Amino acid sequence: MANHNSRHTIILLQNSHNRATRTFMDYDSIGQAMDGICGLYERKLKEINPSLRNLSYDIADLYNFIDGLADMSALVYEHSMSAYLPYDRQWIKQKAFNHLKRLANGGR
Repeated sequence: MANHNSRHTIILLQNSHNRATRTFMDYDSIGQAMDGICGLYERKLKEINPSLRNLSYDIADLYNFIDGLADMSALVYEHSMSAYLPYDRQWIKQKAFNHLKRLANGGR
């Protein structure tokens, strides 16, 4: 069986109700995708607070950011089926939480 973390992941997102804001980001793993989502949020925080040197936020702030997007979902490659499986915003929030918890525990 392939390593769970090496599953190609595509994040689909739409920033506002304007369909022109639809975009996607693709990553080699679920963990990298979660890093990408956190990075997206961190860039937004820097735009809002350009003078802040150190950014800090908690999981509720990240959840609010994810919920504030018009749409966000993930497509994760499932090797056993040779297909991408869709996951919703709730799944993304759970994976982001687990990912940040792992990072806070020193990457274990």
